[in-house]
Amino acid sequence: MKTKDIYLQDIRPGDKIASSFLVAEKSMAFSQKGSAYLNVRLKDKTGEIDGKVWDNAVALDRVFKKGDIIFIEGRAQSYRNAVQISILTAKPCDREDIHPSDYLPVSKLNTEAMFEDLLAYVDTISSEPLKKLLGAFLNHEGTAELFRRAPAAKGFHHIYLGGLLEHTLSVVRLLDRAAEHYPQLNRDLLIAGGILHDIGKIYEFSYDGLIEYSDEGRMIGHLVMGVEMINQKMAAMDNFPARLALELRHIILSHHGEFEFGSPKRPKTREALVIHFMDDLDAKLNAFDSFVEADAANAGSEWTAYNRFFERYLYKGK
Repeated sequence: MKTKDIYLQDIRPGDKIASSFLVAEKSMAFSQKGSAYLNVRLKDKTGEIDGKVWDNAVALDRVFKKGDIIFIEGRAQSYRNAVQISILTAKPCDREDIHPSDYLPVSKLNTEAMFEDLLAYVDTISSEPLKKLLGAFLNHEGTAELFRRAPAAKGFHHIYLGGLLEHTLSVVRLLDRAAEHYPQLNRDLLIAGGILHDIGKIYEFSYDGLIEYSDEGRMIGHLVMGVEMINQKMAAMDNFPARLALELRHIILSHHGEFEFGSPKRPKTREALVIHFMDDLDAKLNAFDSFVEADAANAGSEWTAYNRFFERYLYKGK
């Protein structure tokens, strides 16, 4: 596997470029004289930059597509106070020569440490059926590898590799605190539900190139996919308690809270209600922080631009 040595954040006007980047967008356009050229949006884990193919645009258009990781040669130049790359040559990279984490944002936290922390929570569960069920997921290396890499979303919160694990662990920590404060809650069910509430997202998204919805993600969604995965694991176990299975499946199906947010059911148990609120809290706080951090256009203001997700201006603080 080749090491990527040039990142977009380090490129300056005048630099010669010979490196690989992810194609975030690509479109054909025509100059006033009728000459074809390509608009390309290049991406890696440090940011995005516009690229242009001025020569042989039609031929190079056939060489790569949106979502490909391509090796380009070109030169960086300044255009309207921004860096732009004039692309001379481009070819797709072999998948075995690349590491996806070079091209997509990655959790700032240590993935292996987070996964070990999550496993430690499994050890605190006293219910043997739940502990065995969680082990069937987390001790399976293929599933565990996807769980460590997957993003938590495509466009709202924890939108980076490792985001699903980071979000899940944060939710579980909140649930652990809630169980201490509310003794009427079933802690085992809370922790298990917190760990598994988004398990379907390991297949809802594809994340070897751009973070996109898989076909199953678009047609079925992670709530139903998660229940199907849990049902499959429980069916392979001996005599998983029927009531416990029902309550766990209800948590997965209801954790979005309301019908308009994709929940086929609204929370009807204490544990489902608490998991919904903790999931919502963690997602929205991460999104809030991400929007504030990304609001470079208003760097001199204590307020962000109007945010369409929250439908309000967000206060950055002093």
